[in-house]
Amino acid sequence: MVSKNELKQLAQLGQKKFRQQLSLFPVEGKKAITTFHQNGFEMKCCFSHETVQIGGVDATTISISDMKKLSNLSTPPIVWAAFSLPKPVNFARQNINIALDGIRNPGNLGTIIRLCDWFGIAHLLCSTDTVDCFNPKVVQASMGSLAGVQLHYVNLLDAFDKYHLNPIGTGSYGKNMYDAKIPKNAVFVMGNEGQGISKSISAKIKEDISIPSYGNPTANSLNVAMAMGIILAEFKRRG
Repeated sequence: MVSKNELKQLAQLGQKKFRQQLSLFPVEGKKAITTFHQNGFEMKCCFSHETVQIGGVDATTISISDMKKLSNLSTPPIVWAAFSLPKPVNFARQNINIALDGIRNPGNLGTIIRLCDWFGIAHLLCSTDTVDCFNPKVVQASMGSLAGVQLHYVNLLDAFDKYHLNPIGTGSYGKNMYDAKIPKNAVFVMGNEGQGISKSISAKIKEDISIPSYGNPTANSLNVAMAMGIILAEFKRRG
């Protein structure tokens, strides 16, 4: 049995300050919850308005009205769980490195995390003003892929120096990416949805690439997650 006070606390996990205070983050839906559980995340509580098991453990039964209080979705899920925030791990440089500079849209970040998971990018650098990856909308959009991708919120300029990374700008005016030769230890910088790459990061960039357009010339930009998918597909293809 869960108390009203406990439910009230858990319902506040939609806000970053309460996630940090309680060291918990919410996950909604049986598939996503099972993915986090199978990847070793510590599940602190699990609730359902039906009879459900996660990893052989029965979810605590609550009413649909209580589930609505917990859920951040317009239609509440059958299952809701809270997991412990994972302990930080060290960044590991990869063959393809990605840095996010001021990504604010939770849906974009969730999709980017899914792309990283799909293409085997285990570590993702994020500027400190990028949306929190444990925001419920990000968790939902990542479809469980957050369980397999480590996000590192850092000062990007410091990280480029520390890990000896060569930043490559991505935008509308760089060299055709299909003709570009990418230097060793490159990191592709994906900029803010509206403003692009920040001035401080741009000053560090020596080379920019772009995705060529083959269609309507008025379609002068791509969604940041869509652009990242195209870039990852090309440079993963090259090996």
